[in-house]
Amino acid sequence: MKIFLLPLITASFVFAAPLQAEDYVIDTKGAHAFIQFRIKHLGYSWLLGRFNEFSGRFSYDEKNPQASKISVDIKPASVDSNHGERDKHLRGDEFLYVDKYPKASFVSTSFTEKGDGKAELKGDLTLRGVTKPVVIAVEHIGHGKDPWGGYRRGFFGTTEIALADFGIPFDLGPASKTVQLELSVEGIRQ
Repeated sequence: MKIFLLPLITASFVFAAPLQAEDYVIDTKGAHAFIQFRIKHLGYSWLLGRFNEFSGRFSYDEKNPQASKISVDIKPASVDSNHGERDKHLRGDEFLYVDKYPKASFVSTSFTEKGDGKAELKGDLTLRGVTKPVVIAVEHIGHGKDPWGGYRRGFFGTTEIALADFGIPFDLGPASKTVQLELSVEGIRQ
């Protein structure tokens, strides 16, 4: 009898051990996530916009945050600067060239906690067929139960990229060489 109980007891400890990492789907369906950008227009004002269509997943482990990871797929044709003619220009070959490059993506390579809810996320951004490393300053906004019986976790991130690094040929002048990205990510635990 003892011979048969030992494997059962051992198995119960193995299967009872909680999984450490939590997996989340970014809540784009409920519009609780945003990819926004801003760039200086000729150095005189800020042009603001966003990408309306994207999807992604992330995992996070409070006990081992450096194992966290995220991947996001973006549809560049969904660019929205609140001006139809400008958006048409942004979708063209001088900017996003969506006919040739219909998909952009970000895949993380590392996540480093900095304390006080701050972190540094490194990863590879692919835009216009060019993949470059980027660093995103991250703030952990919060986590907890939602009113619908689920569990959510949210982050906010910022980074800046140079247009020339991704093969964007259009020149808006010296004050408009970089674009700032703001990323609001709320995930639903799976």
